[in-house]
Amino acid sequence: MPEFGLLGRSLKHSFSQTYFSQKFHSLGLADYRYELFELADMHELPALLAAHPQLRGLNVTIPYKEQIWPFLNEVAASAARVGAVNVVEFRDDGRLVGHNTDYIGFRDSLRALLPDPLPAGLRALVLGSGGASKAVEVALRELGIGFWTVSRNPLGPGLTYDDLTPQLIQEHLLVINATPLGTFPDVGECPPLPYEALTPQHYLHDLVYNPAETEFMRRGLTAGAQVKNGFDMLCRQAEEAWNIWHQPA
Repeated sequence: MPEFGLLGRSLKHSFSQTYFSQKFHSLGLADYRYELFELADMHELPALLAAHPQLRGLNVTIPYKEQIWPFLNEVAASAARVGAVNVVEFRDDGRLVGHNTDYIGFRDSLRALLPDPLPAGLRALVLGSGGASKAVEVALRELGIGFWTVSRNPLGPGLTYDDLTPQLIQEHLLVINATPLGTFPDVGECPPLPYEALTPQHYLHDLVYNPAETEFMRRGLTAGAQVKNGFDMLCRQAEEAWNIWHQPA
């Protein structure tokens, strides 16, 4: 019985289990299973793998996207570029290979939001400096979009929220929320921006997908901006994970 699963610390509201369970059903893969594996510590992984010899693939979520590296035999170029692993491939020879499909999911979701060709001189603000922002930054570099990272305490080159003047907002027509602000149940929260500076020329992409319309998005819509939540990104990264696990023989 081929088995797949999600590795994390708290998985009560798993998107992946619902998504892949429905996918297996639609493909007629009745013997495929997708489980949730909550680990209090990453060092529990070897025992988990020993107890589940039928595992063929894992998704990885916070806080283990970086902590899983020492347990892998190899890291694909996608994960090396981002500096985080969200998919583990189980090779037939027993090797574990780490991949990152988050950046691919975001890249393709962003392409669907923006016009083609991209507006000349388009620049972005990436809100947040955690693991999600790393995937966003790789995607933006691949698309040739310049950006600033914004966080409360920048560790290197970057901006603080206090730096976000109306003029800066007007010079950056793409704003990406890579923070958890606004996620259910705290739906009234949003990143501290001068939202009055947004225009119909702006594009707002929120990585949050629950609720479907965040406060960040609502304020963008009020200004006439184009907005998008993180559900499309999630679906795209999940499909890319399936492609890795289920490559044709």
